[in-house]
Amino acid sequence: MPNHTSQMHREICEIPHAVDRLLTGGLPAIKDAAAAVRALDPALGITIARGSSDHVCTYLKYCAELLLGLPVCSVGPSVASIYKAPLRLDRSVSIAVSQSGQSPDIVEMARAARRDGALSVALTNNPDSPLGAVSAHTIDIQAGPERSVAATKTFVSSAVAGLLLLAEWRQDSDLLAAIHNLPDALDAATRCDWPEVRAAISPGRSLFTLGRGPVWAISNEAALKFKETCQIHAESYSSAEVLHGPVSIVDEGFPVLCFAAGDAAESSVTEIADQLADKGARVFVTSGKAQKATAIAHQRTGHPLADPLCLIVSFYAMVEQVSLSLGIDPDAPRHLRKVTETT
Repeated sequence: MPNHTSQMHREICEIPHAVDRLLTGGLPAIKDAAAAVRALDPALGITIARGSSDHVCTYLKYCAELLLGLPVCSVGPSVASIYKAPLRLDRSVSIAVSQSGQSPDIVEMARAARRDGALSVALTNNPDSPLGAVSAHTIDIQAGPERSVAATKTFVSSAVAGLLLLAEWRQDSDLLAAIHNLPDALDAATRCDWPEVRAAISPGRSLFTLGRGPVWAISNEAALKFKETCQIHAESYSSAEVLHGPVSIVDEGFPVLCFAAGDAAESSVTEIADQLADKGARVFVTSGKAQKATAIAHQRTGHPLADPLCLIVSFYAMVEQVSLSLGIDPDAPRHLRKVTETT
């Protein structure tokens, strides 16, 4: 990556080190939580989060469903914080994700889930926070201080912590090996340059991000970061949905960024990428399987569930450069602050 001076850039470069810290300092708490969940053998999982943390939860939802066969749904925090509605959560596990652990609605929903019978787990960068206090198990994601408003290393550390929880729960040796090799893979991902994507992006023009399965969560996070750091309107869709209506706004040169991991969905994502390229869009995809879309550099991990983590790191490196090229400070997006507290 070029030598920029933004805090966001520095924090992206710190991601491999933060993950390495998590894999050592965070492992005892993760193993403890995994043992408790394994003993419970839940029939349902719920997630509680907002913003980038909710994208972490979307990623973990797919991972849990594919790895464990556990159905997982997202519960809106307002169910508890505003509507005060109890839920039937016996023999369930709840996973709440929050960088700060301070947002009142997230805390209240986590507290209510535990009251209503769920085994509650919190992933947070602040284990002494109110969220940690109301949860049965609190996992410190070990990201260290994150000063840029845009979440990068806390997103990745939260996702790795959650994935490691699932791998320890299932005691999946292949996935555990891939996770413990992540620091090197993520370091390589920071150096995957996407100049062709940067050249296709212009202010005032919308774009699509696409993915499928666990990688759809990465597409969602990418669309948010385009808005947050570049003031560019981006919409995320599953590649299975984009042809059902959204494709109507695609015209000549319309930018589309497709995220594909080395999993069973890779071919379907690249097929849609090629169809959109046929319609005149400028389509980029993190796969070598496309025939008409442009393949871009990507780092694989040896396990399809871990691949999305490298993709988001490469994206972060790219979007920070786009922000700077537009004269926007990626560390201080307008109208935003680091901790958003909703009730």
